Amino acid sequence: QVQLVESGGGSVQAGGALRLSCTVSGTTINSYCMGWFRQPPGKEREGVATVNTLGDLTYGDSVKGRFTVSQDNAKNTLYLEMNGLKPEDTGVYYCAAAVFECSVASGPQRFIYWGQGTQVTVSS
Repeated sequence: QVQLVESGGGSVQAGGALRLSCTVSGTTINSYCMGWFRQPPGKEREGVATVNTLGDLTYGDSVKGRFTVSQDNAKNTLYLEMNGLKPEDTGVYYCAAAVFECSVASGPQRFIYWGQGTQVTVSS
């Protein structure tokens, strides 16, 4: 079966950086539109970044210029490079896969496979 496993979360101070990884098994990553979402404490899940099968990228407004999404098809892994972290970036970060086209604006509904999440905590 398809499995997505996130790693790389942790606790950092404001201004710091983290790199999240999402390793996919049971399928090939380049067959899906892939995305990163996050859920801040007490808030709804929100889109962070997506990359489709053509390599087109979309980002949430709050992370543009600070976060970079990429994927390594040979390793079947999705990445999220996060720089200039702010306390408001705190939350559980999830990777997800959509069969059809996706974007941050399209929301989480199109995504059918999800990882278990990894915690990111940014202190001021």
